[in-house]
Amino acid sequence: MNKTHTPLFHVSKRGALPWYRSWGIRGAAVILALLVCALITNLVTGEDPVQVYKTIFQGSFGSARRAWVLFQNLAILLCVSLAITPAFRMRCWNLGGDGQMLMGGLATAACMILLGGKLPNWALILLMIVASVIAGAVWAAIPAIFKAKWNTNETLFTLMMNYIATQLVAYYIIIWEVPKGAGKIGIINQSSQAGWLPTIGSYKYLLNIIVVAVICVAMYIYLNYSKHGYEIAVVGESERTARYVGIKVERVIVRTMLLSGAICGVAGMLLVGGTEHTLTTTITASRGFTAVMVSWLAKFNPIWMVLTSFLLVFLERGAGQIATNFGLSASFADILTGIILFFIIGSEFFINYKINFRHAAGKEE
Repeated sequence: MNKTHTPLFHVSKRGALPWYRSWGIRGAAVILALLVCALITNLVTGEDPVQVYKTIFQGSFGSARRAWVLFQNLAILLCVSLAITPAFRMRCWNLGGDGQMLMGGLATAACMILLGGKLPNWALILLMIVASVIAGAVWAAIPAIFKAKWNTNETLFTLMMNYIATQLVAYYIIIWEVPKGAGKIGIINQSSQAGWLPTIGSYKYLLNIIVVAVICVAMYIYLNYSKHGYEIAVVGESERTARYVGIKVERVIVRTMLLSGAICGVAGMLLVGGTEHTLTTTITASRGFTAVMVSWLAKFNPIWMVLTSFLLVFLERGAGQIATNFGLSASFADILTGIILFFIIGSEFFINYKINFRHAAGKEE
């Protein structure tokens, strides 16, 4: 009698896990990643793994300034993550976060350079906000309109728009460079501080953090309790169903991408007007791509994005501190960060799937 061969194990789709189990799996992945990073660093440097862990913590919380820089970086990454989330919920893959941030930053810098000292500071800041929102929204609207009208591939379209935005910023940096031939703008309005966002007390980055916190709460309410949020969810589940119930899909696509671009523009304004006070082609630090990971890991939930943003920024700064303290190159820090992200992303497999092993022989029914 022929016997069918049963594989040793097979992978099957897992049902929805309770939130505490899914986050427990992610936490275990982070711990395992830290162990691997400590082992690799120990093999390379001969340092005590305990010192490696202390260094990771010191990279973010070793001083008050480091803590504030951590929360500032968290706020900007969270802002971009919140911006692209409505589009991602709609299954419209907006990879243009960097370009939309750059355009918001470019509009902000233009206002500061051309109108600094000519308007009261409150009016200049208000104009910076409006200009950055419009610039980011317009940059996102271009691929959105093509997607809605001619069903173009928004992934490639938004990705290519990043390169155009980078070259536009590079062009204006040459026009505004100080001094001529320097290849950079330098600190904008350093003496007058025209257009610099105000500080709250002695806390330089607190305003940025508050603005992003407000956006986070507003986005949570918008996505979960508004009519527009409901339409985004329906379109994301099935465009055919959305059309059947009377939702104008093209309008939803354009409106949602406009919102994404506008918030990315705000992130660019916070960087230029509130943090860096200058403009470079690398000012976004590829946060538009990191934000995709943040949004995806949090399952497009704005509240959980706070935790995923914190985790990624914390680990990135910790890896950088390891490279600094132990005299290693920045590439080594990138390797450690890559290992950590690999484990975090890999944990999603065990959240969504389970491995079933073959039962022992002799237990046939």
